[in-house]
Amino acid sequence: MIQITEKASDHIKRIMKDEGHEAEAFLRVKVQKGGCSGWSYKLDFDNQTGDKDKVFESFDTRVVVDSESLLYLLGMTLDYEGGLNGQGFVFSNPNATKTCGCGSSFGV
Repeated sequence: MIQITEKASDHIKRIMKDEGHEAEAFLRVKVQKGGCSGWSYKLDFDNQTGDKDKVFESFDTRVVVDSESLLYLLGMTLDYEGGLNGQGFVFSNPNATKTCGCGSSFGV
């Protein structure tokens, strides 16, 4: 399962509205090779699911993950933080054995 905090959900909805995405759109979370720790997170908006996609929903926000990425993301919580140190999505991933300083890449 992937959890989405209420704060992350609110921010996702705000971005979708600002960018003019349709009501059936959702956030797709993917893992790809790259980043300073070996793997990086990729976030995109989409409105088409595949046969092997897994859909998670919290606070009326849908997040879709492909089956390969799910192996690296299972149990993750997606949050959003804003403040003096910057703002952005925060990935609390129990599968990551190391992360980079910016928090956008991880190793397993």
